[in-house]
Amino acid sequence: MATKQASWWVPGDWNGFFGLGTNVLVNLLVLTGLLKFVIGIPDATLFGIILPAVGLMLFLGNIYYAWMALRLSESENRDDVTALPSGPSVPHMFFVVFAIMLPIKLGTNSWEVAWSAGMIWVFVEGIVLFLSAFAAPTIRKLTPRAALLGTLAGISITFISMRPAFEIAETPIIGLIALAIILASWYGGIRFPGNAPGGLVAIAVGTILAWIAYIFGWGFGGMNASAVSDSLSSIDFNFAWFQLDTLWAGKEYLALVLVTAIPFGIYDFIEAMDNVESASAAGDEYSVKEAVGAEGIISLLGTLLGSPFANAVYIGHPGWKSIGGRVGYSIATGVMVLILTWLAIVPLLLTIIPVVAIIPILLYIGALIGAQAFQATPRAHAPAIIFALVPNLAAWAKVQIDGALGAAGTNAATVGLDKMAQNGVLYNGLEVLAGGAVVTGLLWGAMVVFLIDRKPNSAGIVSIIAAVLTFFGFIHGSAVGLAVSPMVALSYLLIALLFFSFTKLEIAPAESDE
Repeated sequence: MATKQASWWVPGDWNGFFGLGTNVLVNLLVLTGLLKFVIGIPDATLFGIILPAVGLMLFLGNIYYAWMALRLSESENRDDVTALPSGPSVPHMFFVVFAIMLPIKLGTNSWEVAWSAGMIWVFVEGIVLFLSAFAAPTIRKLTPRAALLGTLAGISITFISMRPAFEIAETPIIGLIALAIILASWYGGIRFPGNAPGGLVAIAVGTILAWIAYIFGWGFGGMNASAVSDSLSSIDFNFAWFQLDTLWAGKEYLALVLVTAIPFGIYDFIEAMDNVESASAAGDEYSVKEAVGAEGIISLLGTLLGSPFANAVYIGHPGWKSIGGRVGYSIATGVMVLILTWLAIVPLLLTIIPVVAIIPILLYIGALIGAQAFQATPRAHAPAIIFALVPNLAAWAKVQIDGALGAAGTNAATVGLDKMAQNGVLYNGLEVLAGGAVVTGLLWGAMVVFLIDRKPNSAGIVSIIAAVLTFFGFIHGSAVGLAVSPMVALSYLLIALLFFSFTKLEIAPAESDE
């Protein structure tokens, strides 16, 4: 039998690169804006220290997962293996900035202290993630696929897809046209002249439209020629180096960050495990222990170098596989990020490319992952996927409501939960469901799968696990502690007793999945 092995580069890697690469680029631009405009970190530190650290972290993540793909290709004698995608963890970007760094910045009036606190937060979170890797294979083996992919679909539909959809609607001339090009290429099989990748064509057309709008003064696109010339002067060479003193300076906030860093570490672990399961459903069986462990170690290294953000196994492996991405797209993405950050080219890109021309790619990924949850699981388990979605929908809705109230200079407590309920907003329920939504979705999905499969005892065990996690605040709570949501925890215990009692009753046979 002829030996097969993945090549370093195949034509489909162009599509994968312009998909994953632009996805990572968008997130890189976003985190740059958050640190610059929200925390007020000066350019010298942002582009000279933090971004080079983030760039090296992302480079190492993509290179390592490419290496895993090459090893898998060799061991299984296949040339169609696709590397796990990797990039900065999107939920962390917003949480660490708005929930950790910004309050400390406002309280101390010091961006340096806020930066240190962000670093120590990610450091603790990375340790939790690394330690969780050792339990990952067992948890993945015991957890139904519908639960894993269902909660992942919840993330993709809400936090990956919704904001890009809104931004596209706000700038339709650019956003909708770029989206149409991507859908025609990656769903419709349309080939562009010279086999140009659909992602590249979409970004190029969107950028051209934005600059045409600027030239004719049509008021959309947000381009500015003077900003481009100003950003050219910022190009310089910077490399990452250890920032141990800055990390250690955040030790006074260690107790503060523990209550959120630990749950987020568990969140990262669950999400990474979900994404490895997604890759498995697409045909590439990776070691979840190795993938999660590498994610934790690389995040820790990035933090030591000055990054207040975590590395992550990305959602979207089936999407990049379906458009021909293999190994090279991952390597190219890592190299691109390293060049952009070490040469301080990011500020220039912020002024040349409209973000709305890039983000339609996220809609494509969101749709693909949402569909996979139903396509790669037994048809009878479809209700479990819906239940796994619900907590993530609640978490997304709470973020939107909190953002709107914050913009008005108020919050839910000030407005009054009763008044909100009278207007159809059950904020208290949203808050309960939103806490630890990824884990809650996993547990709800698993319970429903076990009931569908006529295993009430297994559903009862899951309910007991949910009760314990709820009692300590890992789910249905805003922070880790004791008796965080006691009534919810008690409810799960009662549900467990109910499920166990059902084994004494007659149980109808499970329906055929045919």
